[in-house]
Parts: sequence; C-alpha cells; structure tokens
Amino acid sequence: MKTLTNHTIIYDAQCPLCKVYTGYFVQSGMLEQDGRAPYNEHTVNQFSNVDWSRAKTEIALVDRTNHTVHYGIDSLSTILGHRFPVINTIMGNQSIRWFIQKLYFFISYNRKVIAPGKAFEEEHLCAPPMNYTYRWLYIAFAWLITSVVLTSYSALLHPIVPSTEFGREFLICGGQILFQGAIVLVIRPKRLIHYLGNMMTVSLMGAFLLIPSLLIGLFYQSSIFFLLYFFIVVAWMFYEHGARVKTLGIASMVSYSWVLYRMLIVGGIFWITK
Repeated sequence: MKTLTNHTIIYDAQCPLCKVYTGYFVQSGMLEQDGRAPYNEHTVNQFSNVDWSRAKTEIALVDRTNHTVHYGIDSLSTILGHRFPVINTIMGNQSIRWFIQKLYFFISYNRKVIAPGKAFEEEHLCAPPMNYTYRWLYIAFAWLITSVVLTSYSALLHPIVPSTEFGREFLICGGQILFQGAIVLVIRPKRLIHYLGNMMTVSLMGAFLLIPSLLIGLFYQSSIFFLLYFFIVVAWMFYEHGARVKTLGIASMVSYSWVLYRMLIVGGIFWITK
C-alpha cells in the first residue's frame, strides 16, 4: 500500500462532497493522517504559495517538501496515480484528460447545489465563483435525466395514471423550471440561479431513487406498488426541497408551489384523457 507522503490536500470543509472524498484518501492510506487541511484563514497563512482564487474551484494539493502545488484533476491524479500507476497512463491521453477536466469543472462549479452545506455560502471563503455556463448545463442535464426516468416510470403506473411520452414529460419538467423560476424571480431574484440548481438536484435525486423500481418492473408488475413507492419518493423530495429552500433563505411557499404545479399538470392530464 503506497502512501503519498509530505503532501497536504486543501479542501472545502463546508462541502460534503469534498469532506467525503478527501476523508477517504486519508482513511484508505493514500494520504497521511495529516495529509488534508480545511480551507480557512490558518491554511491561507500557512501555504502562501497557493493560488487561493484558483483553489476555490480546483482543489489544491501542496507538496510540503518542494512547495509545489497541483490543482484540480492534477491533484487527484497525483494522489490516485501514486497508488495506481495506470491512472497516470490514462491521464496521459489528451482526449481523456480533456473529458475528465470538463467533468471535474461540471461537478466543482455545481458542488454547492449538488450537496449544499448547512448555510447558504454565496460569500463563503471557499465557494467557487458562479459559472453560468456550467450551472445551466447542470440544470439541462438534470432536466433531461428526470424526463427520461419519469417517462419510463409512467408505464409502471398504467392504468391508474395515464402513461406519458418523452416529449410531453420534457415539456412538463421544463414548465416547472419556468413556473418555479418566475416565483423565485419575484420574491428572491438574487437567489434564482442557486434555487434552480438546488431544485433540479432534488429532481435528479428523485429520478435516481426511481431507477431501482424500473429494474423491479422488469420482473414484477403492480401499478399500486409502484404508485405507493412513487408517493414515498415524492414525500422525501418535498422534505429535501423544503430543507434546501430554508438554507437559501427563500419563503417556504415555493415548496408548496412546487407541488401545486405537478398537481395541476396531473389533474390536467386526467381531464384531457378521461
């Protein structure tokens, strides 16, 4: 087991994702027990050679021996490549490196809406700057995946609930973005892009929770069972949505409007298809 010694990875202590994977590096022995440090005033003073603006987006790995600094995927490949040399070979391919770099930025710029901390951190020391391109790409990604999963899941609810087509579900999901966005734009415009990112994360997580049922549906058919499971997932989504809205400091009414939109749509579908 190879341990990368005399290195310190500097992570965002308010980011659950960062805490988990850097903690794993230490627990698995890839880094020493003192091989990670939170991004705070103390580390800023301790490691003066770090580009702290860049480190907000690309996690910094400091070599304490020669004082060199790696950032982002170079930090991760240095740690992983020390344990698994094949990683260095893979990262040597420019096409693969380009893709992983884009994927890293996709996650990093959206990490505060994927797994937010306990408080809204717009001005937090280690919060990445807003990148609207990556945020809208994330929203579009969640929109697409949610639409695909809900379209497939609707077949499991038939005949209790009319099945849908991808195009219709895609428009319904897009309509919810516009509906909720319009409300937040009125009551808390500065938090709009943050809210939409969080809302779509909730939708994406709900879609992921439905995927096991899609697999079960290959062997077992019971529209009542799948409808009950769907309600359980929606109940959890409502709770998670409410928690994120509270963190953002937005009125709780947007959680109820979030549910109201879907109720209106479902009611409209029943009325049209009856």
